[in-house]
Amino acid sequence: MADAITIRPVDGRADLKAFVDLAYRLNADTPHWVPPLKSDVYELLDAAKNPFFEHATVQLFLAERDGRVVGRISAHLDHLALEQPVEQGMGPGTGNWGMMEAEDEAVMHTLIAAAEQWLRDQGMTRALGPLSLSVWDEPGLLIKGQDHAPMIMMGHHKTAYQSWIESAGYTEAKRLFTYDIPIVDGFPKLIDRIVASGERNDRITIRPIDMDRYDEEASLILSILNQAWSKNWGFVPITDTEVQYIKKKLKPVIYPPINLIAEYDGEPAAFMLALPDINEALIGMKGSLLPFGWAKLLWKLKCKDWNGGRVPLMGVLPEHQNSRLASQLAFMMIEYIRRWGVETMRATRAEVGWILDDNQGMNAIADAIEGDPNRIYAVYEKAGL
Repeated sequence: MADAITIRPVDGRADLKAFVDLAYRLNADTPHWVPPLKSDVYELLDAAKNPFFEHATVQLFLAERDGRVVGRISAHLDHLALEQPVEQGMGPGTGNWGMMEAEDEAVMHTLIAAAEQWLRDQGMTRALGPLSLSVWDEPGLLIKGQDHAPMIMMGHHKTAYQSWIESAGYTEAKRLFTYDIPIVDGFPKLIDRIVASGERNDRITIRPIDMDRYDEEASLILSILNQAWSKNWGFVPITDTEVQYIKKKLKPVIYPPINLIAEYDGEPAAFMLALPDINEALIGMKGSLLPFGWAKLLWKLKCKDWNGGRVPLMGVLPEHQNSRLASQLAFMMIEYIRRWGVETMRATRAEVGWILDDNQGMNAIADAIEGDPNRIYAVYEKAGL
């Protein structure tokens, strides 16, 4: 049939190029889509560079119609996720798919069916997605927030994808929120009082990352992250190799005054990371640093002049969680980040997230600083493959 859709696994450099390039073609007219650097996408998919592949099995697929590429999807197993408790969202029998792009609903359904068959062949009984590729990369499908551009390290998807995925038999397993935070005029007076109280407490110290000890500091932060998030839905531990990889990737966008470690009685208790919105520099670069994109990016990184930034990660050691201290440390760190962002970066907006829909503590903190849930992502599941 002239309109038949065929699915084939990615095989070789030409297919990989077609897989990567398709997103740029299909999203060329998608409002507010920010083209990621193609070099970053290739690195994400490179088993020799991305340590995710040390504990994952990945298969990429292309969809074709009349000899033309019209869709793509990844199917993958995270073997560390398979070892996690079922009640935390992953666990035995759960495989994943992600990185899906499709010209129409029929293509999306055919791609998902191919991913499901691959997962069945690997012995999986449940599909959870989209995860592109890891839960630490870009989890979930954007179901609210297509009216503005995503910030750094956040996905952006066509509005139609939600109905296409749901009509393939998927239901929501979890929602992830990001919050737009008012920063120019400060936070409510109650937050000011909480911050001032913490500043009077000699047992609390909030300090910036020491870049002269960057490797040690970054390792500390990622260690706290692994402990703090260990009971969260979807948690997969970050391996030692991934720690080294993440440290290298983050270093160029780390500004110490907005990347903080909180100490209690002289011991690390929590951290909060904030990153400038690198997407401001990527808009209009069409995924390439050539011919002059590299200069624009380096200038932005050097000048510290950003309209906005995002707090992607915050963690409190388990012994301090669900306490007044945990909330106080969070308010203090986000206020210090806000001050520096407004005064030095001249930032006008910020985002916090993603935050799990059942993370009552962090959602309450976002509400207290008058955050608006401006982006919602859904992770979908289908059982009984």
